[in-house]
Formats: sequence, structure tokens, C-alpha cells
Amino acid sequence: MDNLFSKIQQDLTDAMKQKNEIKTSTLRLVISEVGNARIAKGGDLTDEDIAQVIVKEAKKRQESIAAFKKGERIDLAEKEEKELAFLKTYLPESIPDEELLKIVDSVIAEVGARDMKDLGKVMSAVLSKVKGRADGGTAASIVKSKLSS
Repeated sequence: MDNLFSKIQQDLTDAMKQKNEIKTSTLRLVISEVGNARIAKGGDLTDEDIAQVIVKEAKKRQESIAAFKKGERIDLAEKEEKELAFLKTYLPESIPDEELLKIVDSVIAEVGARDMKDLGKVMSAVLSKVKGRADGGTAASIVKSKLSS
């Protein structure tokens, strides 16, 4: 839990010194969510566990951005976009779509998937291989298109 969590704590200190309200509030929320995840797990978290917490927070921001834009609250959408951009700095680099396609193809071959009935098996294997480096929705649409053809 040392590396990523220590970096987040240090960045919080720096953000408070710089009086950057967006970064400060975002990091405080992340630290709180990491604490909740730690309690739920009943022990220390690995950097990978912390990254998963950040992925969840980023996903919340994406959903909020869509909702605020739909509700024509551009000011709130912009705030969420800034928070999302900041959260992405803590996430591992995303997998390009071409590489994701290769992973999906290899998993389908490994699992022996033939049709949509095997969607769950394929998705769980794909998501375990990409571990937060690819969007689950994108992976699901690729898997569905492969299994339905």
C-alpha cells in the first residue's frame, strides 16, 4: 500500500499548499474511499486494489459528466471533467483498442467460446487480463460483436 497511497497523500499535501480546491477535494475523497475499501477488505490494500478504487471513482465521474450534460449543468460537468482528468493521472495507461482486440481473440480461443452464452466466461477472463487498463463497456461491446458473428 506504500507506493501509490504515499503518492496520493503527498499530492494532497502539495495541493493543499497550492490551494488547489479541485485536487484537494478529489484526493480527500480518494483517501476516504481507500480507507473504506481497506475496512471492507479487513487489511492493507495493494497498489492494484487502490487503483481499482480510483477506477471506480473515475467511472463515477464519467457517469456524472453525462448526467450533468443531459441536465444542461455545464458548470458541474466541467468540474467533474477536471476531477476525472486528475484521477486519470493515477491510473495505468489504457490499452489501445487493437491490443484489446487481440486479448479478446486469445481469450475466446482459450475459453472455447462459441456464442453469447459464453459472454460471462469471456468477460471475466478479459477483465482479469486488462485489470483496469481498459473500459469494461468497450471490452463488452468487442466481446459481444465477436461472439455474435
